[in-house]
Amino acid sequence: MSSYPPARPSRGTGHHLVRSGPDGRDGPRARRERIRLALACSAAVALLMGCAATGRHTTGDPVGHLPQRNPASPTSADGSPVRAAPAGHGTRTPSPTPADTALARALEPIRTRSGIQLSVAVLEPATGRRAVYGARHHITASLSKVDILAALLLRAQHEDRPLTGWETDTAASMIRSSDNDSADALWRWIGGGPGLTDANRTLGLTSTQAGPGFHWGLTRTTATDQLRLLDAVFADRSPLSGDSRRLIRTFMSQIDDDQAWGVSAEGTGRQLKNGWLQRSQSQRWAVNSMGRVTAHGSAFHLVVLSYGSPSMEHGISAVERAARSAVHALCSTPPPVPPIIR
Repeated sequence: MSSYPPARPSRGTGHHLVRSGPDGRDGPRARRERIRLALACSAAVALLMGCAATGRHTTGDPVGHLPQRNPASPTSADGSPVRAAPAGHGTRTPSPTPADTALARALEPIRTRSGIQLSVAVLEPATGRRAVYGARHHITASLSKVDILAALLLRAQHEDRPLTGWETDTAASMIRSSDNDSADALWRWIGGGPGLTDANRTLGLTSTQAGPGFHWGLTRTTATDQLRLLDAVFADRSPLSGDSRRLIRTFMSQIDDDQAWGVSAEGTGRQLKNGWLQRSQSQRWAVNSMGRVTAHGSAFHLVVLSYGSPSMEHGISAVERAARSAVHALCSTPPPVPPIIR
C-alpha cells in the first residue's frame, strides 16, 4: 500500500454537468470542455508511457525477476531477503578479472555437483593477486567469533588498556575451542549487535550485518568482507594494533584438533576459524572456514562460505574442495601489473 495520501479530484473535470445547445448538440462551452478533457487525457497517457519507458531502461523491474544463475547475485544464502544499497546513477558492476574468471571456472563444478550455495575470496598478499566468487550474504555461525574478538580489542585500544585476565581467557576459549558460552559473554561485553557494527565500521566491513539480539551466530556477511577482516588481522596496516593482531593470530593458530579442517586442507599452517550451523527450518547446514594458509611457497588469505549441505560432513568436504581449488586457480593466473607512475 502506498504511503502517499490519496489524490483529490482535479477541479473542473468530471464533477459538473456540461449542458447541450438548443438543438441537442454541444454548445461552445461544452465543446471547449470536451477539448480540455481530451487534451488532459492525452497528456496523462503520454506521461504514463514515458514513466514506463524510463523504468524499463534505467532502473529495471524491481520485482518479478527470473532467477539468475550467476552465483554472484546479492541474495541471502538461506533465501531470506537482504537489503541492497541503492545504486547511484551511472554505477557499473566491475568486470571480472582473469583471476575471478579462473576461480569461477574452478568452483562452478563443485557448486553444481554439491548442490550448495558457495562464496569464496582468496588473496595472495605478496603479489596482490586476488579473486572473488559470489556476492551472497551468508550466515557466519562461529566465524563471527573472530569479529567479536576484533571488536573487543578495538574497545580496549580506545580505552588505552590491555585486555583483562578474564577477557583474555574468555577470548581464548571462544576462538581455540569455539566455546559458545564465551562468545555469549563477550557479545554482551562489546555491546551486542551495535557494538559489532561500530567495530566493523572501523575495520571497513561494509556488507556485514550483526545478528539480532543475542544471536551473534546469525550475523550475515560476504566472502569479500571476511577477506577484509583477515587483512585487518594479518596485514601491517590495520586499525588493530600490533599486539591485538598478534593475539588473534596466536589464538587462530591454536585451534583444537577436532576443528582443524576447512581452509587448512590446502597447504600448511593452521591459522583459521571455522563456523557451522544447522538451520532449524530447512535442516540444511551453513559450513564456513577462513584463515591464512601457506602453499606453493607463498601465503594466502582464504575465505569459503557455504550453505545448503544436508550434513556437516558434506559441508566440510565441499569447503575443503573449494579451498584447494581456489588457491590452485589463483596460482594459475599472472600477478597484476603494477601501475606506471609518471
